[in-house]
Amino acid sequence: VQLQASGGGLVQPGGALRLSCAVSGIDFSSNAMAWYRQAPGTQRERVAVITSGGTRNYADSVKGRFTISRDNYASTVYLRMTSLKPEDTAVYYCNAGGRYFGGTYDPAFGSWGQGTLVTVSS
Repeated sequence: VQLQASGGGLVQPGGALRLSCAVSGIDFSSNAMAWYRQAPGTQRERVAVITSGGTRNYADSVKGRFTISRDNYASTVYLRMTSLKPEDTAVYYCNAGGRYFGGTYDPAFGSWGQGTLVTVSS
């Protein structure tokens, strides 16, 4: 399984970015996908999950600002980020094929991409 994340960069507070993660080597349409992030000195945290059926789940810190979506034809998962804050600064990772059950997602069953850096600063 290979995942290629892109779209990170430097953005001012209040700005927007869209991250993409192209996935290969897995039955994309049948699997849940997720975005995580890790800021320096912190643990990796789940940002958003989208199931094969389109159910979405977000961390409280990004609800109303971030939107996860998927394109099964392109085997790509997206993270649209708006109203960005300095505390959103982190390396963002996608995970494909984790186990989603009861509203939670276990990435240990999935595969990780290489990460893309998002920096929110004026």
